[in-house]
Amino acid sequence: MKRTWITLASLLLAGCGGMSMNMWPFGPGGPSETNRTPANAAEYQCDGGKRFWVRQMEGGAVWLIAPDRELRLAKAGADGRYAAGRVSLQLDGSKAVLVDPPGEFTNCKFPEPPAQKK
Repeated sequence: MKRTWITLASLLLAGCGGMSMNMWPFGPGGPSETNRTPANAAEYQCDGGKRFWVRQMEGGAVWLIAPDRELRLAKAGADGRYAAGRVSLQLDGSKAVLVDPPGEFTNCKFPEPPAQKK
């Protein structure tokens, strides 16, 4: 009798070895990290690991997407300056400076695209 139980247990355990269970109910592969980059926005990476996004709006304004809030900045001159209250953004091609008292985002620029292999 003991020998029968050992044989039965070894057969059952051998059958479990090739069994794969996918318990994730939302499709294959399990959870994955979602892209958190705002749609239609340019990302600027700054000194100190800071970053923000800027989205162009109709009428010459921009939508600033900062780590802690979002706000509309109106065009404040022909030189690429935008402002709302004490917050100001200076855009110069791929470079930018954001002043949001008491903080300041300096040396901001578009990230370099990854080099393509030839």
